[in-house]
Amino acid sequence: MKKKYIIMLVVILLIIMAIAGWFIYKQIEKNGREYEIQKVNIENYQYFILRQEGNYGVINKNGDIVINPEYTNIVIPNPEKAVFICYNDENTKVLNQNQEQIYTEYSNIQPIRLKNIASDLMYEKNVLTYEQDGKIGLMNLEGEAIAKPIYESIDGLPYKEGELLVKQEGKYGVINNKGNELVKAEYDQIAVDNYTTEDVGYKNAGYIVSNTTENGYRYGYIDVNGNVILTPEYNEISRIVDIKDDANVYLITAQNGQYGMFKNNEQVIKNEYQSIAYNSENGTLTLEKTKRFGVATIDGNIIIPIEFTQIDSTGMYIYATDVDGNIQVYQKDGTKAEVDNTVYILETENENYKIKIDNAQGSAYSILDKDGNQLTTANYAYIDYLYDNYFIVSVTGGKVGVINDKEEPIIEIKYDSIEKLEGTNYIVTRLSENNSAQIYDRNLKQLCDMSNAIIDTENDYVKIYNDTETKYFDLDGNEKQNTEVLGDNSIYAKSQDGKWGFVDKSGNVVVDYIYDKATDLNSYGYAGIEQDGKWGVVDAEGKVIVEPTYVFNVKTEPEFIKEYYKVVYGYGEFYYTK
Repeated sequence: MKKKYIIMLVVILLIIMAIAGWFIYKQIEKNGREYEIQKVNIENYQYFILRQEGNYGVINKNGDIVINPEYTNIVIPNPEKAVFICYNDENTKVLNQNQEQIYTEYSNIQPIRLKNIASDLMYEKNVLTYEQDGKIGLMNLEGEAIAKPIYESIDGLPYKEGELLVKQEGKYGVINNKGNELVKAEYDQIAVDNYTTEDVGYKNAGYIVSNTTENGYRYGYIDVNGNVILTPEYNEISRIVDIKDDANVYLITAQNGQYGMFKNNEQVIKNEYQSIAYNSENGTLTLEKTKRFGVATIDGNIIIPIEFTQIDSTGMYIYATDVDGNIQVYQKDGTKAEVDNTVYILETENENYKIKIDNAQGSAYSILDKDGNQLTTANYAYIDYLYDNYFIVSVTGGKVGVINDKEEPIIEIKYDSIEKLEGTNYIVTRLSENNSAQIYDRNLKQLCDMSNAIIDTENDYVKIYNDTETKYFDLDGNEKQNTEVLGDNSIYAKSQDGKWGFVDKSGNVVVDYIYDKATDLNSYGYAGIEQDGKWGVVDAEGKVIVEPTYVFNVKTEPEFIKEYYKVVYGYGEFYYTK
């Protein structure tokens, strides 16, 4: 009997160990998946591509040549690290800042180009591929192999920096830039589902996968955590990306020409419709069956019967046209609404206001309060809620301005465009007749009006400039001197009597007022000086590095590192030259 108890105890212990091992495995797998796959932020550029007479080299942030310009191409995957992939015809080698060849134990080292990502750094920042015995592996920039050479190819996955599309034994999968498997390599195609949010971009997007069958491609879906939600058996799959819900995935599927919808792996609408369309304004679905239309919720409940010839979802209401041409108006929960069918009501970000569009008056816009009382009397061609009690309005002819909820003009309706300056509390208006820009603070007080203006937004200030003047504003609407926003600089550009020079922080003249224009020192300690349409360079002490020689065909201020100037090309990529 005692022996029997011992055996049972051993069995129980083995079961406990197996369960514990499974949890440990899952935690390791989870940690691998949670590796940061978003853009690697580069804060301090140390190295830059140099182009001279058609050849390429490298300079550092001081303007010193690190790699001589003698290569047909050079790639710097991460400008904070001294890893330079240098090409000469068929010969590729990787050099460091001492022009020493590194990673010599690896063959055919290559960078991984980003796909469908807007950036001036077009490569993965911390991994490279290498080749061994005809297969591809992954290594980091410290020279450590992080994925064995078992792949036929490793490429950037469109939209997702930090995730890599790999091919193994003819099938595709996904790994991250730690080498961890995200999607098993068992599919003929893999695409990102295009789900994106403002805060983290495509980080929470999943994967639409497909395999080839005798009847063509069949599609399935894998979520961002690697869970197979739908196996590849559908003719089409698309995610409703306008539903911003990181926890749930809404998938429209097609099977034999019939459309349905899943919420995660639960089918909430059967595949029996000719089309399904999501209405982002009211969060409903328009269903079509045998050329008749109805409306369902995203949970699959039909709230408007499928018997209408047309469904229009505009604003708060749904407009359903029957076979006799009569229009019935419904609320988004499917109940009838006592609303004129020629009127659309749009909700705003502020529950106190709505926007009315009266189609009987040629799409005339007006503002309503939360109870539906009209607050404006004029017929505007367009109205958009701004913030607080402010609205952007447009009149016939296209001119725009800003009014408040009492219809008082706050910004005169005379401008060609109005925009909120990204990353700030500023509003910018523009007039095309003199290419002028006007900056307003959050209270819509005008801070600046400048012709032929160019606006640059930095981390903690806004710079607006043209050929003759430069102004700075902090993010609270206060105008600042360059000595305040560029406090670490040793000299500062200043104009006097229409000419420009440089002064120190105490106002002492370091460079006389002899130039037509001068820029402030950039983060590398160099500034531009213009005379008679030609640009030169001074250093942080005001010493002239290059006399005004360069002629540029762009209006933006040139950027210099020592005697080299920056050239932007392609999709924001750049190099320095002279």
